Amino acid sequence: MRLRELRRQRHLSQLKVAMDLNMNQNSISRYETGEREADYATLIKFADYFHVSVDYLPEHTDEPKPYPKKTT
Repeated sequence: MRLRELRRQRHLSQLKVAMDLNMNQNSISRYETGEREADYATLIKFADYFHVSVDYLPEHTDEPKPYPKKTT
């Protein structure tokens, strides 16, 4: 998962990300090392936080930009 890469690019600590997302720093560490896999709701939190697509996080695509939201 690209979580560590995104966090480091933005000069954020694991603790800062954890606090912003109301999570535990230890969980962030485990997601980054692959000890723990993020469920879909957590992937959405990360994608929204880093402004990337959900598919970009687990490396299903190399395009970081999310699709534009549809307006009705």
